[in-house]
Amino acid sequence: MSIVILTTGGTFDKIYFDANSEYSIGEPCISSILDEGNVMSDYRVQSILKKDSLDITQDERKIIKEAVLECDEDRIIITHGTDTMVETAKFLEDIKEKTIVLTGAMQPARFRKTDAIFNSGFAYSAALTLENGIYIAMSGQIFNSNNVKKNIDLGKFETKD
Repeated sequence: MSIVILTTGGTFDKIYFDANSEYSIGEPCISSILDEGNVMSDYRVQSILKKDSLDITQDERKIIKEAVLECDEDRIIITHGTDTMVETAKFLEDIKEKTIVLTGAMQPARFRKTDAIFNSGFAYSAALTLENGIYIAMSGQIFNSNNVKKNIDLGKFETKD
């Protein structure tokens, strides 16, 4: 079973240049993470965007959706910035024939202390095992796209009340 990983940037792939938070979005880190994790199943990585999720427009969500629909694979991971991950997940909800798992990171993958590594493996496992649908995999939890929110104060995703 093959997986495609579509990357869109976000904190996951950020490179910080100074203490004033100047950053750019670098090349996707997920390939090196999966290589270091000795992942042996088939996957490919396709970079779609290199943007902070706060800067992703509706037109760019259409680009993400087109990329998903054009994939031969029916199991898809999307690395995405956490601030608007829920909005993108909702935008994809009418895609019924694929398993789509969005994941991201609260700290860049290039940092020594990061959740990107765990979230990558967790999303990979989720994409292999979940039924068709749109999901968010963060911090050891799986959320359905229609029942999730980011709690900015606590820095985590949670089920809507």
